[in-house]
Amino acid sequence: MNELSDWQRRARNQGFIKHALIHGRLVSAQSGETFAAINPATGQELAKVAACGEADVEQAVRSARQTFEDGVWSLRSPVERKQVLLRLAELILAHRDELALLDSLNMGKPVMDAWNIDVPGAARVFRWYAESLDKLYDEVAPSSANVLATITREALGVVAAVVPWNFPLDMAAWKLAPALAAGNSVVLKPAEQSPFSALRLAELALEAGLPEGVLNVVPGLGEHAGKALGLHMDVDCLTFTGSTEVGKYFMGYSAQSNLKQVWLECGGKSANLVFADCQDLDLAAEKAAFGIFFNQGEVCSANSRLLVQRSIHDEFVERLVDKAHTWMPGDPLDPASGAGAIVEARQTTRIMGFIRGAEAEGARLACGGRQLTFNGSSNFITPTLFTGVAPSSRLAHEEVFGPVLAVMPFDSEDEAVQLANNSVYGLAASLWSDDLHRAHRVARRLKAGTVSVNTVDALDVTTPFGGGKQSGFGRDLSLHAFDKYTQLKTTWFQLRS
Repeated sequence: MNELSDWQRRARNQGFIKHALIHGRLVSAQSGETFAAINPATGQELAKVAACGEADVEQAVRSARQTFEDGVWSLRSPVERKQVLLRLAELILAHRDELALLDSLNMGKPVMDAWNIDVPGAARVFRWYAESLDKLYDEVAPSSANVLATITREALGVVAAVVPWNFPLDMAAWKLAPALAAGNSVVLKPAEQSPFSALRLAELALEAGLPEGVLNVVPGLGEHAGKALGLHMDVDCLTFTGSTEVGKYFMGYSAQSNLKQVWLECGGKSANLVFADCQDLDLAAEKAAFGIFFNQGEVCSANSRLLVQRSIHDEFVERLVDKAHTWMPGDPLDPASGAGAIVEARQTTRIMGFIRGAEAEGARLACGGRQLTFNGSSNFITPTLFTGVAPSSRLAHEEVFGPVLAVMPFDSEDEAVQLANNSVYGLAASLWSDDLHRAHRVARRLKAGTVSVNTVDALDVTTPFGGGKQSGFGRDLSLHAFDKYTQLKTTWFQLRS
């Protein structure tokens, strides 16, 4: 049996969790309402999932608060929490096929991308935070001889995590691993387009030894379950990855409720600068294609603006068009597919609107721009590249969240930096140059949370991920993520002689 038919066989036999998971139990929404989870690659319904609302969020937060105050997790020693999270990392890898298939069926990504990147990446994040949590030391302040002042970190309490659909398992891991490692209890709301891997992850966490109620999962619509978490008076912190529009809602919800901490990782319109002194244009073109076409372009830090020095512009575009062909979409369960399906019909329509709008504004279509149909679904868009994009155009400024690249020429280093920084976003940027001095100069001037030099979208659990401007201000990954899920306490001991 070949690999393709094996994944299709697995898909036919795959079951789905249809309920919320609250205090260790699978439960229906109290309203009885459900929403349809659709496979975007076929248009077929996978399951009807519990549509949690305010009452369900109340129950989940109450469970999280109870477990936090009881100390069944928060008061465990770091070594004990470490062992549970390490076991969870092992279970993630043990269920690699299932978790990869759930994300592929749920949101359309190639199953082999999920298998090779997402699932092992999530396991590594849990393992890394497990190994780090018993190596964090508190501080003693420099003080007078008759004073002992300590600075200690304490878990916040109840953390709400609202994650997107583009990397369902990975984004859950980015939030859950440091929050749980720090001793918090968590209520997780996955995107309504992709609830299944989050629910399965929570089951695996219970199997790993996480106490009931420490991790609760409430699937549902953002305007119901997400809003209820944002407004809840007993949530201490809300961490969010998603659109800037929704991120602003959560800031407002905090102000309307208990001034809970809100950590945002929002949209992006990342620039990729290619200078004429780059000596490996073929590699730069390969990475530029990856930077916009990977995961169907549904990446917040996608390098969606390509700025190329005018003297190499035409040659580079020619190379890039050639590389784009390797990212043609197809059945996500076919390991030969370069890309998969767009997450839903609404997003497909939005992306095609950007393509038609760019043509109407006078940009030149160098390749792509077509909508394809596989297995009865038209949620497939060919890798699309526009040249002659005006810096003032919609395509140059708005986040498409699809496989559409805007190419613009520049003449000088100053012009390149000005074009790159001309954005309301500040998440990521890339630059290509073999001039060491230029690489350092430009990297310092780019207004982005991560600048990748001679690569694109560099990422590792050891380094913080996040941005500025309207990309938000939260940081995922690295030891800095603990800053989101802990608070500092000063304890002052006045000593008597």
